[in-house]
Amino acid sequence: MNEPNTIKKGMDVELEIESLAFGGMGVSRINEKVTFVKNAIPGQTVTARITKKRTSYLEARSLEVISESPHFVAVKCEHFADCGGCTFQNLDYEQQVSAKELQVKDVFRRIGGFKDVDCDSIVKCEEIFHYRNKMEFTFSNQEYVPESEKERSPSKFALGLHAPGRWDKILNINECHIQTEVANEILNSIKELSSGIEPYNIREHTGFLRNVMIRVAANTNEIMVNIVTSRDEPQTLDTMLDSLTTKFPNITSIVNNITTRKAGVSMGEHQIVLHGNEYMLEKLGDYEFMISADSFFQTNTRQAEKLYDIVLEESQLTGNEIVYDLFCGTGSISLFLSKHAKMVYGFELVMSAVQDAMQNAIHNKVKNAWFFGGNLENLFRENPEARGLELPDVIVVDPPRAGLHVKTIEDIIEKSPKRIVYVSCNPASQARDIALLCNEKYELKKLRPVDMFPHTPHVENVATLILK
Repeated sequence: MNEPNTIKKGMDVELEIESLAFGGMGVSRINEKVTFVKNAIPGQTVTARITKKRTSYLEARSLEVISESPHFVAVKCEHFADCGGCTFQNLDYEQQVSAKELQVKDVFRRIGGFKDVDCDSIVKCEEIFHYRNKMEFTFSNQEYVPESEKERSPSKFALGLHAPGRWDKILNINECHIQTEVANEILNSIKELSSGIEPYNIREHTGFLRNVMIRVAANTNEIMVNIVTSRDEPQTLDTMLDSLTTKFPNITSIVNNITTRKAGVSMGEHQIVLHGNEYMLEKLGDYEFMISADSFFQTNTRQAEKLYDIVLEESQLTGNEIVYDLFCGTGSISLFLSKHAKMVYGFELVMSAVQDAMQNAIHNKVKNAWFFGGNLENLFRENPEARGLELPDVIVVDPPRAGLHVKTIEDIIEKSPKRIVYVSCNPASQARDIALLCNEKYELKKLRPVDMFPHTPHVENVATLILK
């Protein structure tokens, strides 16, 4: 084994992969110096190339498997080697969830400083394939040619996903095993029907077709298709429209989002409804939600139901509590909790989501939920109506990956709820925030990780805090 100080960037080394790090890289050691290895799973011995050298760690990329892991499983996906989406499809599922549970505990120990926290066993996903209810694909005239086909020329038409590290090239996707089977059929139909229409060139900012987003409701079977184009020209989509609605009668909404922005974003500047409604319906528990093209909705419906049951359980509602739901989105958690609480107040930055939340409350005949729009950094300081609300007994927070702003943490502490239920898709920022909350007057009671996205490094986590 090479001494760490002789290791240089670009050097090839032989490594035994011990475990998985938070974020998905394999962990090895070169004379006790931690080395994070991309595209490697525990139990493998690999030849890897050093890609980064730092004082406290190294990074490498697996080039060749010398001996295979006992936890290796055959992959289903033909795109696995090139896509980069399902990083762990070649790792036994029990090993995946075991690693994620350990990562949550480790993150709270290292970042949060919690040495001995009560952590429940991770909630596994029963359907480890075809679980995503939403996927977004990109059109391009710059195809990324898979490594196994490098001898051929790239196609001038591709519909698929960005190749890892390439903002300008798209890997053609024939079948994605984590989206529903009907979504794959729709994807391939759109690919056939749009082959004569000019795809967008992200480098030159020319072309018409930019993105397609497919949503499939797990509990109502309704389907929404959102076609994103560079200009307002709906007649160009007429043939596609007729064929899709004939072949897939469960499509209840087709919308066309138009964006002239040069950045590779799929949110349109304005929208045209081409077929059916501007929303689709999905159910969670006893509630039905109207989901529009730009709405955030949990992308694994079955696991979302389990996640919300955990939030309800950890909130310990008796029917007399005031609940604040921070970062409430379209109100799914708020409404889910509403029949167990006296009153639920939801707070959200995105005004379109606030409007959707209000509509969802009306649609479900919920009268004890109300929603406010504004930046959570200063909402309680600048909005007199929000500032004057009755104080909460329970606060539920489900922020973006970056976590909570320090001002929001100060507001939560000032409100002094008896319980805080913190839902996060990023345990690292969650651990940081909870350490700040616990430095004041809260105690971390429990962690409950949930595997929302099998075969990926992502893990959801619910943390419960109680007033000391």
